[in-house]
This record gives sequence, structure tokens and C-alpha cells, in this order.
Amino acid sequence: MKKTTLLTAGIILFSTLLGTSTVFAADETASYETNGVIAFEADTDPTDPVDPTDPTSPVVPVDPTDPNGPNPGTNGPLSIDFASSFQFGKQKITTVTKDYYAQVQTFTNGTDGPNYVQVTDKRGTQEGWSLSVKQDTQFQTAAAEELSGAVLSLSNGASASIMDDQYKPDLVTQNTLTPGNESVLMTADAGKGMGTWIYKFGTDATEGATAVKLNVPGKTVKLAKEYSTTLTWSLKSTPAP
Repeated sequence: MKKTTLLTAGIILFSTLLGTSTVFAADETASYETNGVIAFEADTDPTDPVDPTDPTSPVVPVDPTDPNGPNPGTNGPLSIDFASSFQFGKQKITTVTKDYYAQVQTFTNGTDGPNYVQVTDKRGTQEGWSLSVKQDTQFQTAAAEELSGAVLSLSNGASASIMDDQYKPDLVTQNTLTPGNESVLMTADAGKGMGTWIYKFGTDATEGATAVKLNVPGKTVKLAKEYSTTLTWSLKSTPAP
């Protein structure tokens, strides 16, 4: 009888201690706060060109008018990263009015795509911007002999970016250039245009093959020489009016 009593008492004592331990743990819960912080600043480094048909892929464009390659892009944070030069090839002299089309943009990896211009906004201010192009002079020889009446026109304008469509700039899809005058291609209002954006002449190489056109009248005197012009691309930090 004494052994039974001692065993029962031991079981009761163990249960009481276990219950007390559980209550003590619940009463001692504590909390402590720390911080997570990141800050961004404007990036003044240049941005490398990307594929106009796949903006996730970097490329090295070929300049068909200069064996030394295209001019380097401008520094950020608001930059023109690349713009195509237009090569219309060697043509036969004719008295017929004709359209000549610029070759599509090629890359050192052997692929091609539409001619394009690439801009990047890394200011972090959401201020907006505008992109324009100016044909500085009429096509002319090294001796300043003009290709009178020649008209350069740009069509099939489209955009590409990895950014969401809600940030997409407004486009002017067709332009006929007048030497000495700027033509707006793309405008980003405040709150749009952040990141890298491409304005391309055609959605792909096939459409781009007829997007950049030089019309030369049949009556224009054509010398057996090379004619050229310069295109100036401008990116301004506020939208065009």
C-alpha cells in the first residue's frame, strides 16, 4: 500500500511542473524591429545597345557607312545609346524618279533588324523627355554639289522596351525630313519613358527594309560621285510642346 501511494504522488508532481513550464514560455514572448534600406542615384554611365527586336539581348551594331564602327553613345543619366546610319548603296544614274531604301541594321553576331535609335533615362526623376532627328543638309558631294529635290522619309515607327506599356512614350510613326528642321519621333510625358526605349523603323528586318526611303526625282542631275548627309539625333529633358 505504501508503494502505490508514492508512485501516484510522483505522477501528479510531474504533471504540475510541466504545466508551469508551458505557461512561463508563453508569457516571455518578445519582439524586436530592424530596418532594410536601399537608395538609388542617377547613373551617368553609358548604356550599351540592345537588339531592337529583343531588348533583353545586348548587341554590337555595325555602321554600314563607317568601317570603324558607330559613334559611342552619350553618357547618362539621359542618353542616346545608339542610332543607325542609313546606307542606300551604289545606284545607277537614271532620269526616272526612283525610291531607294536604306539597308537594314546588321550586328557583329551575323543577325539583322530594323534601323533604330535607342535612348535611356536613368535620372530617377520621372520628368519626361523628347527625341527628335534633324537632317542637317541636303545630300551632297564632298564638293558641296547637292542632290537637288531628294527627300528622306521615315516610316513604320514602333517602340520596344522591357518596361511595362504604362510607361510607353508617344510615337510619331511617319516623318518626312526637311533639311535643317527637327522632326519629333518620340515623346515621354512626366511619369513615362523611364529605362531604355527603342524607336525602330519597322517591327523587324522585313518591315524595316522599306521603312527608310530616299526619293530622288528623275530630273535631278546626278554626278558619278558619292552623296551624303548628316543626321543629328537630339534627346531633350522635357517633352516637346
